Amino acid sequence: MIRRLIAGCLAFAAVCIATAAHAELTLCNRTSYRMDVALGLERRAMVETRGWFTVDPGQCRQVLDGAYDADMSYIHAKTPAVYGSSPLPQNGNADLCVRETTFQIADGRGCPVSQQVKFTAARPSDSPKGPVINLAEEADYDDAQARLAGIQRLLVIAGYDANPIDGIQGGKTQAAIAKFLADRKLPADAVNGADFFATLLTAAQSPEGHGFAWCNDTTYPVMAAIGTTEAGAIVTRGWYRVEAGQCVRPDMRGEQKKIYSYAEAVDDKGAALKKNGVALAWGGEVPLCTRDGRFELADNKDCAARGLNSANYAEVDLTKEPASTVRFKEP
Repeated sequence: MIRRLIAGCLAFAAVCIATAAHAELTLCNRTSYRMDVALGLERRAMVETRGWFTVDPGQCRQVLDGAYDADMSYIHAKTPAVYGSSPLPQNGNADLCVRETTFQIADGRGCPVSQQVKFTAARPSDSPKGPVINLAEEADYDDAQARLAGIQRLLVIAGYDANPIDGIQGGKTQAAIAKFLADRKLPADAVNGADFFATLLTAAQSPEGHGFAWCNDTTYPVMAAIGTTEAGAIVTRGWYRVEAGQCVRPDMRGEQKKIYSYAEAVDDKGAALKKNGVALAWGGEVPLCTRDGRFELADNKDCAARGLNSANYAEVDLTKEPASTVRFKEP
């Protein structure tokens, strides 16, 4: 079974091309997720790709040193694995080349298919500072709201109660920020610092402290799914990619006394790994639904009849310890 961390639901707010054609191109991230962005620039049927540009929630970043003179722009954006299912579409209309690390490729179509990803066409809009491509989600945040919503989201993943994730400064958010700063002995103004999102991400990825985490002690990538109780029903979400030797904290909504966990190891193509003909998986005895690709399922009954897959999840009691960790180990 192929597991790919496919995100869904991001809108690229990109309208007409800028009249200030000689200004530098800027990316503005108005989502609640840290983005790693690759850019494609088409000039006279040739496409150059470059990346990765890390853009924090609420941040605008200049991505071209010189004038913007492309006939068409393309965007591919991804988020760190800690977010699990995130609002990023992977169904764009252009297959272009990328690399794992920083890159600039003159012929963005001249690489093997295995090194290509889907890019979405995005025409920059005009602004007083020149052409801008805005990355937005359905909540339609402004820059300040996106930054706060991004802080809320990572606090929740790290085990602090900053719900709801709405970009509004309420009492619960203030208390969660204050506790986070106190737990790490950080000054009050650290929340405004340029490296605050890096600090939050480190906390969200750490198996220590608050909340629930998966830790991968194998030599393979692992794709994990979680079930939480919401409004009296179990909601399952996946897939979260947990790299070998890494830990990931899934986003859990509301206070949870127990959760349900399922995971399986995959190869470099996303296919489930088997040992002696049996999938290398970690679960339990609670049958709940899954499906290929990103999913969020509020109904976990009659999985097969609805064209879904089923897996046996493990029940994890979160009341026994302030922090609970499920570790994936090889048999």
